[in-house]
Amino acid sequence: MKRVLRPVAALLFAAFAFNAMAAVDANQASQAELETVKGIGPGLSAKILEARKTGAFKNWSDMVERVPGIGDGNAARFSQAGLTVAGAAYPGGEAKAAKPAKAK
Repeated sequence: MKRVLRPVAALLFAAFAFNAMAAVDANQASQAELETVKGIGPGLSAKILEARKTGAFKNWSDMVERVPGIGDGNAARFSQAGLTVAGAAYPGGEAKAAKPAKAK
């Protein structure tokens, strides 16, 4: 019986993990859904919702302009983590790598 349950459990875990990585659209997501995106916490999700009250975001540039705390670097990281704006991924490419630490 254990031989049957292990593959089933692995399959269920994979399905849930894939579902967790599903795209979250900034124009439609609730605060809780926005917070499932790595890097977006309660403060930033509240700012997104507040900016959205004046209308849906047209594109990523519109969102970066209207939401304090979201610049091009964060936009790229959030996009890689599954956030979309009007159904589109961030067009700016990959998130920038962190700068290496200076040697002492």
